[in-house]
Amino acid sequence: MLDDYQQQSDIKGYLIILTIVVSGILFLYLLFSSQNMNLFRPAPQQSQPQEEMIDDSKQEEIIYSANRTPQEEIVTSIVQEVGPGIVKITTKKSKIIYDFFHYQQRQEMTAEGSGVVFNQEGYIITNDHVVKNVDQITVVLADEQGEYQGQVVGRDPVTDLAVIKIDAKKELPQLELGNSQQLQVGQMAVAIGNPYGFSNTVTTGVISALNRNLVTGSGVRLENMIQTDAAINPGNSGGALLNSQGEIIGINTAIISDAQGLGFAIPINRARQIAGELIEKGQIVRPWIGIYGGTVTPELAGQYGLKKSFGVFISKVIHSGPAWESGLRKDDIIISLAGTKVSSMKKLKELLKNYNVGDKIIIKVQRKEHIKEFNLVLEERPQEIKKK
Repeated sequence: MLDDYQQQSDIKGYLIILTIVVSGILFLYLLFSSQNMNLFRPAPQQSQPQEEMIDDSKQEEIIYSANRTPQEEIVTSIVQEVGPGIVKITTKKSKIIYDFFHYQQRQEMTAEGSGVVFNQEGYIITNDHVVKNVDQITVVLADEQGEYQGQVVGRDPVTDLAVIKIDAKKELPQLELGNSQQLQVGQMAVAIGNPYGFSNTVTTGVISALNRNLVTGSGVRLENMIQTDAAINPGNSGGALLNSQGEIIGINTAIISDAQGLGFAIPINRARQIAGELIEKGQIVRPWIGIYGGTVTPELAGQYGLKKSFGVFISKVIHSGPAWESGLRKDDIIISLAGTKVSSMKKLKELLKNYNVGDKIIIKVQRKEHIKEFNLVLEERPQEIKKK
């Protein structure tokens, strides 16, 4: 019995060994003989395309330029060419105040505005209200390229224009002045200035209207202004309004508070003439008759029962002015000046430009039922007129 059991155990051992050997041989056969098996081979590398070095900065520039619209190209070009000629103006003014105990204290007030380089000699156009009655003027060139003290060359409150001068240590840009007589409603307008002290801020819009008249917060009546919807904010005063060619067509001057898209600029033709005279003479000398009034329209004639449907209706005569001294009074209607028919207030102003201070002229008016003539001596218009 014992021998049988031992014999069976030996047989089982041989079978196990045989199984292991056969399995090993089969494994090696499959590993080395099978040509389709590559489980243990490294995966062949795929051929890679040859890389090319690319200048990222140039690529980005090309993409950026390609994505700009034609209008954007125009605006960016204008900013590059004209921007250096728009300056920031900071002013300081001392004011005496009294405290609770009536002691005097000096308070320094600062304000900011903009200016436009008029020529390379250092003359800069700005608004009169920017530099009016200030103690110190500091002019900062674009991109902080220089800071200079400015001096007032001349002011003209009537047009809200002024010229200041700096002694620049570097060559100033020469800006192109356009022709405001050729403007059309709807054409592009670009405003550059320093609103709230943010240098060279650019806004765009269109010419909304021409020949607008308005009265500023200080009581100055500005006539034949350019209206634009390009954003003009405090600090833009004295900055430039430009056309699509980069030519200056106006000097930004006014906004209407609590209104959006209502900005106004002084036509450059007027600004050019005023600036030239201020540089030459230091002031603008205008003949003046000393009245307030308006054009007589058919509606106005019907409302007041006027006999004439043309002329200038006098609503106020400045006391001690030329008109007052000659005998003109409120409610008179000016119908001719030196023999030329006066059809409107605009016509009256055009006629006065042909005369000088000290000239004697004959003014014909209608006073109620009568036509009267008055001899008037033209005087120089005061810089400041207080309307009482």
